[in-house]
Amino acid sequence: MTDAMGPDGTQDFIAPQSVAPQSATNSVDNQTSDAAPLTLEEQLEAALTLAQTHYDSFLRAKAEADNVRRRAQDDVSRAHKFAIESFAEALLAVHDNLSRALAIQNTSVEAIHEGVSMTLKQLDAAFEKFRVVSENPEKGARLDPQKHQAVSAVPSELPANSVLEVMQKGYFIADRLLRPALVVVSQGNQ
Repeated sequence: MTDAMGPDGTQDFIAPQSVAPQSATNSVDNQTSDAAPLTLEEQLEAALTLAQTHYDSFLRAKAEADNVRRRAQDDVSRAHKFAIESFAEALLAVHDNLSRALAIQNTSVEAIHEGVSMTLKQLDAAFEKFRVVSENPEKGARLDPQKHQAVSAVPSELPANSVLEVMQKGYFIADRLLRPALVVVSQGNQ
């Protein structure tokens, strides 16, 4: 890059040959070595052409990035919306069996018991498939506030904070607590 004084006493900027785009350089190389250097207007035109090419490439890359981001957002939105679709499909069979059981007229207690038992097995299979695991602590187990919720404490021979009775099972889904087990605990010896 050199600065030269023009005839009117102002400095003229002469761009280096490497600023010209490849096509302009090739056309210069194809000419004889006696050819005159590029004029300022030619250099400006080459630089503008190169700038426009880079700007077009930038716009295309930006549009592609926006499209990828939008598709990713749509995928996440669809995943949230339909995340429980498979689980709901597994529960449809349970619902159908319960509906059929209610539709039956004049049935025996044993038949109802058998139908409810089979439906519960079907529900348990759906829970197992989707890693829904029950939390049902044994009597005498230590109260774990991460898994259990004490609803009352009663005097007992067991040590304090020991589970005496399970009022309602708790449930986990893939090692994440859905609902704590509701338990009655021991106050200890008094």
